[in-house]
Amino acid sequence: MNENRKSIFTRGLIKENAVFVMLLGLCPVLGTTTSAINGLGMGIATLFVLVLSNLVVSMAKSFIPDKVRIPAYIVIIASFVTIIQLLMQAYTPALYESLGIFIPLIVVNCLILGRAEAFASKNSLLDSLLDGLGMGLGFTFALTLLGAIREILGSLSLFGFSFMEGDGMLVFVLAPGGFLGLGYIIAVMNRLTKKKLK
Repeated sequence: MNENRKSIFTRGLIKENAVFVMLLGLCPVLGTTTSAINGLGMGIATLFVLVLSNLVVSMAKSFIPDKVRIPAYIVIIASFVTIIQLLMQAYTPALYESLGIFIPLIVVNCLILGRAEAFASKNSLLDSLLDGLGMGLGFTFALTLLGAIREILGSLSLFGFSFMEGDGMLVFVLAPGGFLGLGYIIAVMNRLTKKKLK
């Protein structure tokens, strides 16, 4: 893999992480990360849609007229969201029930539409695949990390396995815990980034 393609893949993991750096797609981030398994499930669903929609947009870019490109991208994204929704409903019904309305809302996730418009519509098939993989894995990492932190602090468990007796801090299971956890992670990442720049 040449240096440019390596950069396309790796920038979505940390340097341009959709959640921790660009603050994109925060609705599912805060809404679904009450546990690590929910974060991982939502991240994988988004990764699936992001990679496949990037590929199709990159392949179809020369056939889509400029005036209807955004509606066309939304139709492409919605098709893959429908596929992942049906697959999750069939094979992981408990996770599907847990994620609820946030699965169909992947259609309007600004990360996916943004990558289709800003990257896939202007780049080659392989570059679009690498961009989708990098951004999707970064998004999955962010959701899983936040979900794990909230589950550990709120329920004293990780991936559903309890490791300590007693009650956790209820605030981390509730909505404010999402904001607190995300804020602290962003603060730590900003601190680490500033140290690297010095």
